[in-house]
Amino acid sequence: MKKIVLGAVAATLMTFTASAALAQSKEIAVIVKTSNSNFWQNVNKGADAAIKEQSKYTMTFQGPAAEANVADEVNMVENAINRKVAGIVLAPSDPDALVPAIKKAYENAIPVVLIDSSISAAGEKYYQAFLSTDNEKAGQLCAEALIKKMGTTGKVAVMSYVAGVGSEIGRVGGFTKYIKANSKIEIVGPFYSQSQMATALNQTIDTLAANPDLKGMFGANEPTAAGMGRAIAQSGKAGQITAIGFDGNQDLQDFVRNGTLQGIAVQGSFQMGYLGVQTIVKIVGGEKVAKTIDTGVVFVTKDNLDKPEAKNVLY
Repeated sequence: MKKIVLGAVAATLMTFTASAALAQSKEIAVIVKTSNSNFWQNVNKGADAAIKEQSKYTMTFQGPAAEANVADEVNMVENAINRKVAGIVLAPSDPDALVPAIKKAYENAIPVVLIDSSISAAGEKYYQAFLSTDNEKAGQLCAEALIKKMGTTGKVAVMSYVAGVGSEIGRVGGFTKYIKANSKIEIVGPFYSQSQMATALNQTIDTLAANPDLKGMFGANEPTAAGMGRAIAQSGKAGQITAIGFDGNQDLQDFVRNGTLQGIAVQGSFQMGYLGVQTIVKIVGGEKVAKTIDTGVVFVTKDNLDKPEAKNVLY
């Protein structure tokens, strides 16, 4: 089993006590990039587990219909502020567009804990903690696994999701940097699916047709990797192309089991929700929290798919 602990908890600690007059409700709002994803539903399960461990706060969970619906997510944050929630756990779908809303929360003494993706430097002082995978190192881990399987020459397509999102920048950036530094592999793409499985499927089919000499592929998030896997299987290329995915829903597990994908990097999505809610509770209670908290990643292959450490992060 390969398990990688990506980065240490940051040393900088801070407190943020919400004003009782402003935080009139006992609601913790969990707002994610989209509610239509097994990954984010697993975040929901983690958040729900954390809420059930205490009795002081309640939780709401919501997200747009699609990750590309950034304006909808902004509205959800603003509505939560207007409800005077106790705190917000937020997975921002855009590094810049969410900054004004997070600033507004800060000005209303409502703590914000980010999960999965961060925001631009201009908004750093307005949130109290950031919980995520170290996406750059996770991308490097995927590139390392791909090179080990297919070698250091050939052509690899990068199937990505939403350009400019913090997790995408780190993940795809880490992958491509490692490939360029450690091989002579030619990179095709990236292609952006907007986190839509059907789009990723069609893009993969087109990429395979346009590049018959393709030796490898990287699918950088759950719907993208699922669409990529389906396209590889439909094209009769399963086992002929070294394909690495990201995240761990049932479709992706099945692709690993049958050899369509050679491995998947799986984040601690349950942990993001669980620790996100726990961190808000601590902040509102006046406790110190780390500014950055790493939730880790496990690289899952056919060899360790059924082992406990992999089962703990698969969903």
